[in-house]
Amino acid sequence: MNKTILNPVVSNIDAAGDSSATITIEPLASGYGQTLGNSIRRVLLNSIEGAAITAFKIDGVSHEFTTIPGVKEDVVEIMLNLKSIVVKTFSDKPVELTLSKKGGVVTAGDIKTTADVEIINPDQLIATIDDSKTELNMTLVAESGIGYQTIEKSTANRLHSDMIALDAVFSPVRRVRYAVDKTRVGDNIDLDKLTLTIDTDGSIDPKDAFEQSSAILIAQYEALAGETRISDTEQLVGKDDEKATDLLGLSVDELNLSARTTNALISADIKTVGDLVSLSDDELNDLKGFGAKAREEVKDKVAELEF
Repeated sequence: MNKTILNPVVSNIDAAGDSSATITIEPLASGYGQTLGNSIRRVLLNSIEGAAITAFKIDGVSHEFTTIPGVKEDVVEIMLNLKSIVVKTFSDKPVELTLSKKGGVVTAGDIKTTADVEIINPDQLIATIDDSKTELNMTLVAESGIGYQTIEKSTANRLHSDMIALDAVFSPVRRVRYAVDKTRVGDNIDLDKLTLTIDTDGSIDPKDAFEQSSAILIAQYEALAGETRISDTEQLVGKDDEKATDLLGLSVDELNLSARTTNALISADIKTVGDLVSLSDDELNDLKGFGAKAREEVKDKVAELEF
């Protein structure tokens, strides 16, 4: 039976810490691995909301091209360090933060946060105070956004005119790689398997970023599709596969399953083969009165039908 399977599932998620994961999606119609891989990668890198520090003020400093007595780094170096701080905000509006420290190494962990902001990398260096009597007082602004914000835009949006603006990379996704391999379902060997490796800055879980990117693509394509929708049967098989379509309309009580299994399916409103093969493993496991023996019986029958 030659079927074009168009309803892929996430078959595996291999997490490597909180900021990296490899997600496997299969089965896909031939060619759809590249189509989805490239689309999801672009959305992940450019359209996921994140946060960054966009402006700051240091007491006694009027511009960035200067040094601070008793501080090892000049203001330009401090700017670069501030841009490396990973923040997570829970507010749609810019949030002001403060920092005050006398002597020693100043890190992102010294920033006094609020309920609206979380510092993801508290060990990030900001400055080094060489003189134990020197006190560094700073005001920072963290805000959320998408993509890249130029320093010109940050300057225009400053909360206070005496603040020094920073250009900002809001995207929490650092890198996305994908690979497409061949896979098979039954006798159909001309199918794709897509593997995505997503690295984030730690402010978002890679799986959440992947799901957000997929939701963004769905919203865009639904807007373009108008009133046109693809039925569940058409997603499972090609429109021209009449034999498969006939099988999908077959009643479950014609499958020669045991009476108990058949009754359990019908009680759960699973009346046709199309209803049955649309179920995920989790949904099948959750059916009332459906034990391991019934699941194996159903899976064997589905395999026999080459779905």
